[in-house]
Amino acid sequence: MVKSVANKNSGLLKSVEERALSKKAADEKKQQRVPYFHKDCISDILIRLPLQSLQSTRFVCKPWYNIINSPIFIDAHLRRSESVLIYLTPIPNERPYHYSAKSKPSEEQTNFSVEASLLQSNHVSIFREPSVSRAPKYCIQFVEFIEGKGKIGEYNVSCLGNIRASCNGLILLDNQVKKGGGTVVMNPATRKLLALPLGTICRPEHESYGFVFNDAAGEYKVVHLFWDELRYVNCETLKIGERFWKEVNGPSFGLFSWFGHVPVSAIGALHWLPQIGLNDYLVSMEMDGDMFHTVQLPKSCRMYDRIIEMGGFLCLVTHEELSIDIWNLKNLSGDVWTKQYSITRGSVLDMVPLLSLRISGDLMFKRSEDESLYTYDFEFEEMRKVEMENKSLSAYSRYLPHVNSLVSWMKPKDASD
Repeated sequence: MVKSVANKNSGLLKSVEERALSKKAADEKKQQRVPYFHKDCISDILIRLPLQSLQSTRFVCKPWYNIINSPIFIDAHLRRSESVLIYLTPIPNERPYHYSAKSKPSEEQTNFSVEASLLQSNHVSIFREPSVSRAPKYCIQFVEFIEGKGKIGEYNVSCLGNIRASCNGLILLDNQVKKGGGTVVMNPATRKLLALPLGTICRPEHESYGFVFNDAAGEYKVVHLFWDELRYVNCETLKIGERFWKEVNGPSFGLFSWFGHVPVSAIGALHWLPQIGLNDYLVSMEMDGDMFHTVQLPKSCRMYDRIIEMGGFLCLVTHEELSIDIWNLKNLSGDVWTKQYSITRGSVLDMVPLLSLRISGDLMFKRSEDESLYTYDFEFEEMRKVEMENKSLSAYSRYLPHVNSLVSWMKPKDASD
């Protein structure tokens, strides 16, 4: 009897081993039919896909997920991505958004709402259903430029607050959920967001936000300038991920008369045009050391003149009687401006410079008369009106330079292994 049981077990074990060997042989044969690609080759293929495709492609398999979420891939994708203009469009006939844990999702609520996400992350109780702001609701959109034509893109993201700043694909939004205000950092392409700690509360027209990436420290920082009751400009900074704002010494008294211009990040600093009409200098804040300086401009900056980042440098675009001149500043030491270009063909006095495209290098303008967009091609020395492919632009929108990316404020783990 014992011998019979032993023989039976031996036969069962042999059958299991044979099945395992058969499965191994089948897997090896299958692998031989599938060509092997090194992960660098796969990465080179994946990085050429549109951002929308990458969002779903990363879930095909674990190796692809690790490649697409690796910091090397995200940085390489950012460097290949062209600039866009991000802006808000009012949603017509939109009722104020009310969050209720008992409410059923409608077709309209299938789009991503910043405020709904913030409320859900705060675990709002059904016995305490807050009503968010009664401010108008906006759709976050962007304009991309392809072969001289403009195309409006959709994130399918709505919000109640304004966009204060943009950096590497991240935006800084007003927080309409938190009592007293505050800000939210968000990547509208990936829909990841984080409510930032509340800083000093003041009226929107009495403050300015800057948003920068410190390459040396590898971290994102928010800079908040605001007037106090005596009209002194105070400054506080926040490293994304930290809980408290840091107070730093602000610029000298009397340098700012308004905060209407969004600061520009270039050459390791943030730069502000501090006056509403005529500017003879910039106010700059170095990221290393948080020190403020005044930088004299090569020409007085008037109503339609602006500073922009162009090719990694800070540029001043000024309107002359017969031309649009572009001045270049490569660093803050010495304050030496160099005239780099002079646009003499098709120049119009009310052309407001918006941004320089990262890849093509074309300069984008908005004409104040009709809110239309123009592009200047430096290679062909030609100013062209941008033709919109799918929709017309929203009238009187505030456009900010942006780039669609996979970037996060968090330091991702290296998943390359």
